[in-house]
Amino acid sequence: MKNKKLQKIKNNFVYRFTVFALWFFNIIPRKMALFLGSGLGCLAFMVSKKERATAHKTLTMVYGDSMDETQREGLIKRMFINFGLNLADVIRFKKHYHRQIKNLVDVEGIEHFDNVYKRGKGIIAVTGHIGNFELLAAYFANAGYNAAAIGREMYDPRLDKLLVENRTSLNVVNIPTTESPRRILKALKQGYALGVLIDTDSMRVRSEFVPAFGKLSRTPIGQTIIGLKTGAGFLPMACVRDGKRYKIIIKPEVVPDPSGDFDKDVYNITAACTKALEEIIDEHRDQWIWIHNRWLTRPVDEKDENDDKKDNEKDE
Repeated sequence: MKNKKLQKIKNNFVYRFTVFALWFFNIIPRKMALFLGSGLGCLAFMVSKKERATAHKTLTMVYGDSMDETQREGLIKRMFINFGLNLADVIRFKKHYHRQIKNLVDVEGIEHFDNVYKRGKGIIAVTGHIGNFELLAAYFANAGYNAAAIGREMYDPRLDKLLVENRTSLNVVNIPTTESPRRILKALKQGYALGVLIDTDSMRVRSEFVPAFGKLSRTPIGQTIIGLKTGAGFLPMACVRDGKRYKIIIKPEVVPDPSGDFDKDVYNITAACTKALEEIIDEHRDQWIWIHNRWLTRPVDEKDENDDKKDNEKDE
């Protein structure tokens, strides 16, 4: 009972602080908002010891000895600062997107997007938690395209409402992960570009183990199944910070090569999209969420193998 009370107090504080931040960041100049966003990123870096430890572990798994502790620490700090800078712009979308932010976006590979969009069967815009992923959907929704984003609902309905309102204010159709697949199918049939984040280990959605940075990683496959069934195109992409501007990177379409085995095709497409995102992350290392344990869940056969090793060590 006491824990529930404390959690309620905490949730109320977070909500009220968020409402205040939305108001305050929208009445000050963008330059000042970015300065404060950067400061908040630095503060988060200093107090987030557990997250920093996870980031060090994840970076070591991926880059090994090619990156020493000092280099990792610097990258992690820049990552937190980038989070703060991106957040400062995101919470200003509603009032300042058209006047300030949209003119700061450059696009690389728009021809890939247009070629698939013109087919009218929809786009699975495969992206991840890199750079300003909220800006990705907002840009296309305000550049003459029909765009939607699939997003996980937040733990507090009030915060979720604020997030959804921020998206929909820029013509982005919001589709919760709990929504019926029929809504996703309808959007694709209407030719929508559907943004999907596939770079986290989540037990909430149907997933499969595919390689990411050389290690099997639990990755969502629902978007691939629906895309293959509807004939939608698969386009890996991301929106990264590029100095004082943003750059949307759109990779070439991942084209299915039917094998006659649907499950195999789902695996191949998901793996190819993950590989394309991996390339973007590797080029912009300080803009991805290294604080997330991407390799937390392990395949059953790998667990069995590790258990056998432990048993052998005990026997020895």
